Amino acid sequence: MEFLNSLVGNNSVIFSAVILILAYIFIATEKIPKVTIALIGAAITMFFGLVSIHKTLPSGELDPHYYVNFIDFNVIFLLVSMMIIVNISTETGVFNWIANQLLKFTKGHPVSVLVVLALFTAVASAFLDNVTTVILIMPVTFYIADKLGINPIPYLITEILSSNIGGTATLIGDPPNIIIGSAAGFSFMDFVYELTGIVVLILLAVIFVMYLFFRKHLNTTPEKMAEIANLDNSHTIKDKNGMIRSVCVLGLVILGFVTHDVTHIPASLSAMAGASFLLLFENPKHIIKDVEWNTIFFFIGLFIIIGGLEASGGIALMAKWLLAITKGSETATAMVILWGSGILSGIIDNIPYTVTMAPMIANIQSVMGAAYAHPLWWCLSLGACLGGNLTIIGAAANVIVSETAASKKHPISFMSFLGYGSITVFVSLALSTIYIYFRFLIHA
Repeated sequence: MEFLNSLVGNNSVIFSAVILILAYIFIATEKIPKVTIALIGAAITMFFGLVSIHKTLPSGELDPHYYVNFIDFNVIFLLVSMMIIVNISTETGVFNWIANQLLKFTKGHPVSVLVVLALFTAVASAFLDNVTTVILIMPVTFYIADKLGINPIPYLITEILSSNIGGTATLIGDPPNIIIGSAAGFSFMDFVYELTGIVVLILLAVIFVMYLFFRKHLNTTPEKMAEIANLDNSHTIKDKNGMIRSVCVLGLVILGFVTHDVTHIPASLSAMAGASFLLLFENPKHIIKDVEWNTIFFFIGLFIIIGGLEASGGIALMAKWLLAITKGSETATAMVILWGSGILSGIIDNIPYTVTMAPMIANIQSVMGAAYAHPLWWCLSLGACLGGNLTIIGAAANVIVSETAASKKHPISFMSFLGYGSITVFVSLALSTIYIYFRFLIHA
């Protein structure tokens, strides 16, 4: 055992890097559930002593390498709390009611339906997680497509793209932003101020591109359009009191996010307070079992694996390497992070990618200063979130939509989606490049 401890201690960077790389490989192959890989990796990281399993050092002082120190509980509690709030709100039927009202507004015109579905998905994804949003909108989409006699694939692909773009706009819209916000100390309003404008521009550009792709397929008869225009939405709300309660709480929680700069109350605490209040009126066992615990423990395992690389000095080496290849140029570093994140996030899961990159940028910040690193955080956010549109496995929402579509006899092939996704990501990253340069780097 002494030999093993000595071997690992002298080669801790190599051991921690190998664990991380193997975890990435197994996650990418999808042969074993991601949460299982993350927890096995975390267990191995702790077994080899790459992070400490003891809270204190022999001297009695707190151990900075204690494994719990590497788990970002702001991220964990914010995710769990928002999942609870969204689950309770969803059960009242409020989101389906909103979707139906918007669709009635289109009068059943197929192109208008495409635009409204895209806008609704994007806005909802900014405040709910992408998976919840697409799960909500898919039944409505299949119903509309059936009534209009149109193949639902143009709508479904546009919704996938819109969910990933819309989720980029806010702190809570996509898990990478939650990780970045916690690591960089950014508030909800920081994300709104810095990203909402460019995200809206990217969304409109992508909707227009999808219209050009699909316009020949968006045709129906006046009779079928009339059916959508007269859609009965009177029985969609299942629990009126619950709906009022959940909408008020969701509004107050978002208000808490918005006023963070004044109140200094963490987003995780605002969300936890809202979730706790709503649970007073629910059966907690029923609601909490619907929390995506696989996702939560996936995060915990990843935090520990990355903690091993950070404790060994591997993250610092990565930061030095990046600064070396860009020769310290802020513009070059920003572009490498933006485009590298966009491409890699389409190939591998953007959550482990962001968990790996966040401490590296934090290390660059400690070396080069906060002003130098500030645009790098936004490059990571835009790249990691928007890159999820590259492939059908680039984000969880993509996978869920494709699997559901296949079960409904409307399969979306990997290569067909890659065609739409690659153009979308190119357009998204090109616009992001222009924005990042003129917003942050022109005077660098």
